[in-house]
Amino acid sequence: MENQVLTPHVYWAQRHRELYLRVELSDVQNPAISITENVLHFKAQGHGAKGDNVYEFHLEFLDLVKPEPAYKLTQRQVNITVQKKVSQWWERLTKQEKRPLFLAPDFDRWLDESDAEMELRAKEEERLNKLRLESQGSPETLISLKKGYLFMYNLVQFLGFSWMFVNMTVRFFILGKESFYDTFHTMADMMYFCQMLSVVETINAAIGVTKSPVMPSLIQLLGRNFILFIIFGTMEEMQNKAVVFFVFYTWSTIEIFRYPFYMLYCLDMDWKVLTWLRYTVWIPLYPLGCLAEAVSVIQSIPVFNETGRFSFTLPYPVKIKVRFSFFLQIYLILLFLGKCWLCNRLFPVLSLEGRVK
Repeated sequence: MENQVLTPHVYWAQRHRELYLRVELSDVQNPAISITENVLHFKAQGHGAKGDNVYEFHLEFLDLVKPEPAYKLTQRQVNITVQKKVSQWWERLTKQEKRPLFLAPDFDRWLDESDAEMELRAKEEERLNKLRLESQGSPETLISLKKGYLFMYNLVQFLGFSWMFVNMTVRFFILGKESFYDTFHTMADMMYFCQMLSVVETINAAIGVTKSPVMPSLIQLLGRNFILFIIFGTMEEMQNKAVVFFVFYTWSTIEIFRYPFYMLYCLDMDWKVLTWLRYTVWIPLYPLGCLAEAVSVIQSIPVFNETGRFSFTLPYPVKIKVRFSFFLQIYLILLFLGKCWLCNRLFPVLSLEGRVK
């Protein structure tokens, strides 16, 4: 009896790539588990069917396996995982056809071949999806990249409009009213840059990068660029007028509060003073800017009539000369209606956002 070898109950299951063995021994510590010449050797002290004793068994596998078994001890059992050398389905576990008496199927983990193939495909799809997500970047990474991109855009615009605001302010205090008449020649390049870059805002709203409504952004973009590129940019006579100063100054004053507010928003920060200025300063400045734009259009009408620029004659038999000033008069009406519509849309939205902030 002393030389009798005690074997524990062993339960097994398989997948295409792995073998699972569950040894029914409790309170096992430091088991001796190894694979030599494709035979699994197990020996351990533990509490099994024959009480607290030394239990051991040997299993010669049906096909080749890797010689590095992995095991995990729990209070009630020993779980062993063995990797197959070739991913395939085995018809049985052991080389000998007759199943050892201590060995039985582990029905808790048992799958037939078709179910195992479905599980394998599911794991492969999960792995591929994980790789795809890693290559595309995690949602947190994409959000961080978007915030970084928006922060840099707002920073560049803030620096541009701040430079113009400070420059015009300093020149006014030094030169007085004389600074009004060369505003275009000193500020035009920077204003061209900032207004061309503002196209990005409309694109961001259109493709969903920001939650801003598209139409207000597009109307402001077209309106400002019409004044800058058509009224001021094409007519040298308009570039020396004082109205250029007031148009540029109101635009810059509005933006030096708007862009830093968006910068802090990208950093999830809220500065109460800046928030109050962002949602308050625009209320008087917006109509003042509209007034300055309207004055610039009105002053340009006689200039366009005199030069005939952008005017044209309809073909025969009408032969009527259409002056560009006719479109400017229509633009004045659209300017008034458009600005009223924007104020009607933006005022309740900005006021509500200001209270929420």
